[in-house]
Amino acid sequence: MPEGVTLTLVVIFGLAFLFDYINGFHDTANAIATSVSTRALKPEYAILLSATANFLGALLFGTAVAGTIGSGIVHVADTNALALVAALIGAIAWNLTTWLAAIPSSSSHALIGGLMGSAWAAAGIGSIQWQNFLDKVIVPLVTSPILGLLIGLAAMVALLNLFVRANPRLLNDRFRRLQVISAAYMALSHGSNDAQKTMGIMTLALFNAGLQKDLHVPIWVILLAATAMSLGTAAGGWRIMRTMGQRVVKLDPVHGFAAETTAATIILGASHLGMPVSTTHVISAAIMGVGSSDRFSAVRWGVAGNIVVAWILTIPAAGVFAAIVYTALHAVVG
Repeated sequence: MPEGVTLTLVVIFGLAFLFDYINGFHDTANAIATSVSTRALKPEYAILLSATANFLGALLFGTAVAGTIGSGIVHVADTNALALVAALIGAIAWNLTTWLAAIPSSSSHALIGGLMGSAWAAAGIGSIQWQNFLDKVIVPLVTSPILGLLIGLAAMVALLNLFVRANPRLLNDRFRRLQVISAAYMALSHGSNDAQKTMGIMTLALFNAGLQKDLHVPIWVILLAATAMSLGTAAGGWRIMRTMGQRVVKLDPVHGFAAETTAATIILGASHLGMPVSTTHVISAAIMGVGSSDRFSAVRWGVAGNIVVAWILTIPAAGVFAAIVYTALHAVVG
């Protein structure tokens, strides 16, 4: 293998590992914020549980989402090594920006935006598969939070009616235990969807380098992505955890159980269909749904509005970052 190709692959894989690591600590709150805020789990136990379940989710639930990222968003011929480097840098830059601002944005959509922005800068608007982008990204982007909100609300109403005569303290104690299961379920679903994004990028890099004849994801790439995600999760994400677990709505264990179970089910369904949804979008919407079951004003809609703004901005912002990075790199290295 030529030395230049080897170095390029090392850079791409290093950035992919870094992105997955950042994705892990950026999205830790998705899986465990509700469990920590309701005191179902101590933070250190919650993080350990989430890291383990994230690893297993990435390892066990196929590669349909990786296939979408690798070949379903932009045309393979327009994703040269420089474009992949720029896509990852753009996504990392947006993730760190929103992390510093404690805004739970979507790592998934940051990577998609970065990939689209760098491909557009490299080969023009025709490099993007717009119909696939609409079907696999935009439709789930809109529908998955709506489903999270409505199903979360319905699940919470059903639970409240089912246990209307239960002693509140006893109810909270029981659901606090059940939240251990729902938190693991949520983390498992997160790994099943989010870790696959960089699997697609790494496999595409191998294909472009001529080291693979197709875009089948090798097992060692799956293990690498799963490891990076779980290590990042273990590092924690306390800034965003406070927003997710406390600032949007005050949660009791029954709310946390309903939100986590709702979100995890939607995310696993999307993973099966090869849709790279935002786990952040889904769990945020589910939390809003279960919170509004008590009363509409229980949700701090101002905070929720800031989260929605980040949802809208993520794909174009990461795309702009990536396009700027590609243009600068292309000017330097040609």
